[in-house]
Amino acid sequence: MTTAGVEPAAAAAYDVLRRQDPELAEVVLGEFDRQSTSLQLIAAENFTSRAVLTALGSPLANKYAEGYPGARHHGGCELVDVAERIATDRAKALFGADHANVQSHSGSSAVLAAYAALLRPGDTVLAMGLPYGGHLTHGSPANFSGRWFDFVGYGLDPESGLIDYDQVRALARTHRPKAIVCGSIAYPRHIDYAAFRDVADDVGACLIADAAHPMGLVAGGAAPSPVPYADVVCATTHKVLRGPRGGMILCRGDLAERVDRAVFPFTQGGAQMHTIAAKAVAFGEAATPAFTAYAHQVVANARVLAAALAAEGFGVSTGGTDTHLVLVDPAPHGVDAHVARGRLAAAGLVLDTCALPDADGRGLRLGTAAVTTQGMGEGEMARVAALFAAAVREEDNVRGEVRELAGRFPPYPAAETPVAGPL
Repeated sequence: MTTAGVEPAAAAAYDVLRRQDPELAEVVLGEFDRQSTSLQLIAAENFTSRAVLTALGSPLANKYAEGYPGARHHGGCELVDVAERIATDRAKALFGADHANVQSHSGSSAVLAAYAALLRPGDTVLAMGLPYGGHLTHGSPANFSGRWFDFVGYGLDPESGLIDYDQVRALARTHRPKAIVCGSIAYPRHIDYAAFRDVADDVGACLIADAAHPMGLVAGGAAPSPVPYADVVCATTHKVLRGPRGGMILCRGDLAERVDRAVFPFTQGGAQMHTIAAKAVAFGEAATPAFTAYAHQVVANARVLAAALAAEGFGVSTGGTDTHLVLVDPAPHGVDAHVARGRLAAAGLVLDTCALPDADGRGLRLGTAAVTTQGMGEGEMARVAALFAAAVREEDNVRGEVRELAGRFPPYPAAETPVAGPL
């Protein structure tokens, strides 16, 4: 693997890695090539800015910092304390929250901490059922959630594919859960947080919003915010938010101490200060007019993509989307989701399968966050839909056309090649 097409200073940094560890250098450069020559349609992925990557590769990665600013268990934390305060202040301002904890290593660890703050093992929790798009942390028997808590799953209206809020209320009144979780990894429409708040108040339950997918849209004003309604909001900092891989928790002020202690020392050890600094960079970027325009373009692109895929003969869940997510049933083309995913991957269209009740259990999940970051617009989405259909039909030369389209919209222009820090 060569550094052709890589900006000179970045290429020099890669060359340092190649000399020291050629085996890993080939992996890094190979992944850079993969991302640059295929289309990343995985809904949970995006491309961070060079500034975010620089923070991730900074000397902050060397610092051990158990605890919180002003109350660390290690010395020498004066500067990382500043970094974390910047991150929490920016998160609170961006989302209008009373309190923010930015130490969670992932979205799942943020949900674990939220449960630890509000629940005890054996408590009943009402959440979206896994066959309808619930996350593993919403009661999977393979996950801590399903082992430690008694989950009851709500579903979707079989005709519309939308959340059945009457069913949610009926289940809440029957099971009297300690907490209700609203959120999904495969729901393309806006969630009515006010309706969930009303149900939670009706049965005396806490409301936890798992907003990992829409939180970047919330930051850009392209989706409703759960913050005014939920007791605790869990989210990731990647996906549409376009930050580093990690999690965060927002909550009311009176829950701040419980949430913080649930993160550290109950569920995690030392904070990853380089990641927290990168989160701060991403929060700063998300507060700009440019990000607001980006978030709205993500949604516009998803709507065009959904309509174009429907015109190509695919089943589109709920008839469209309000978000970055598009859920597709390939059955009208005579293939199931797993076969279609393999054909698409061979063509350089990278995406996931997902739960889709109206598609015999599995469908395809697409997202427009990454391709929008690359600068693609509605015209390109129509082209992506055509390539998508051609790949599923196993037509010739689709891979070459995908490579050509990706080449016109590099995720990192030459001046922004993603090498973090001085190798």
